[in-house]
Amino acid sequence: MKNYTITVNGNVYDVVVEEGATSGAVAAPVAPKAAPKAAPAAPKAAASAGAGSIKVEAGAAGKVFKIDAQVGTAVKKGDAVVTIESMKMEIPVVAPQDGTVASIDVAVGDSIDAGACLATLK
Repeated sequence: MKNYTITVNGNVYDVVVEEGATSGAVAAPVAPKAAPKAAPAAPKAAASAGAGSIKVEAGAAGKVFKIDAQVGTAVKKGDAVVTIESMKMEIPVVAPQDGTVASIDVAVGDSIDAGACLATLK
């Protein structure tokens, strides 16, 4: 048996693989390690303590290029909330469902990691 640590979309998993298994079975993850830490939040993050419960998270690491929606703005599923720049591409981060922007937790120019909470909706 061999132990491996695998990272998938920013989530870290420990897996155990048995060598020489003829059944073709794949071992399930043992237990996820601690979630990756996001970049330090902008000072506005403290104000978001009473913010919405729906998180708008970055799909890739990069820098915040533009804030597309302001707090209080009603958005529909798929509307851009924040645009990030990654690998010289502008990538819109969209609302996962209909709602109202409760908080914007980043500022233009902030460096962010994949999975970082950029905003919340309620």
